[in-house]
Amino acid sequence: MKLQNVAALLLGTLLLYACSSSQQQENTTTTATDSAKITPSKPRAELIKKWETDTVLTTCESVLYDEASALLYVSNINGAPLEKNKKGFISRLKTDGSIENLYWVKGLNAPKGMGILDGKLYVTDIDELVEIDIQKAKVLKKYPVKGAKFLNDITVDANGKVVYFSDMENNKIHTFKNGKVEEFLSDTTLGKVNGLHFEVDRIVFATFGDAKLKAVDLSTKKVSILADGIETGDGIADIERDVYLVSGWNGEVYFFEKGSLTKLLDTKEAKINAADIEYITTNKLLLVPTFFKNTVAAYELVINNNQ
Repeated sequence: MKLQNVAALLLGTLLLYACSSSQQQENTTTTATDSAKITPSKPRAELIKKWETDTVLTTCESVLYDEASALLYVSNINGAPLEKNKKGFISRLKTDGSIENLYWVKGLNAPKGMGILDGKLYVTDIDELVEIDIQKAKVLKKYPVKGAKFLNDITVDANGKVVYFSDMENNKIHTFKNGKVEEFLSDTTLGKVNGLHFEVDRIVFATFGDAKLKAVDLSTKKVSILADGIETGDGIADIERDVYLVSGWNGEVYFFEKGSLTKLLDTKEAKINAADIEYITTNKLLLVPTFFKNTVAAYELVINNNQ
């Protein structure tokens, strides 16, 4: 073979190899780009802010939804949490955040947790349980709780006609039934019990002192731990059994689902609190009282089922 032909053959082989290598590199690059475009799976739950009230709800601690009227009640401490100043009040709002009656009931001290039973709104007020007639917007009676230091949240067994409420500083849960207050449980392992949620066989509660979500069996009164890591635990709102929204007063909201804990909201750096929350199932709306910011903020809860 002539030298010219050998040279031409070698040149052709080199060109063919270069094209092949270039094509392989191009294919590899395309594959990597396609891979980068794959969208990661969405979080199990998300919060989308919908509205926030004006700053007229003075030191607002708790929000409660009344299904009968489709209205919201907000407790306003309007002072220090243990100050008996008769300046505390209850506001009534619509579910779009507009104020229906800012001073619906006045003359309380430092109202906190609330619960509804048989047309009555029950409110904890430092060391007494206040009974309010909803139709008349009138305080009917105040029930002193002997030795109470910091009465806090309320949950209700509507079938059993029982109001349960916590005394955070004394590590106690009390009951109110047939006009009588009784001690249900006193135990240091309650960890400064705060937010309460009644279920058929137990009460699920958040702890302000030891950062845990717990439950107490109503029959045996045995306390169990469901989750750990919720600092300054405050309110509980249920979605279904073993699925809850739990707030940390410092400014966090967690989604708890069958042992798993996910943070959905964190406003600590902005110094916005998240006190005793409420969840409206029909609207999928989470209501967060911001305490010192003097507002209630509303978030749509989106639960992603494609996990």
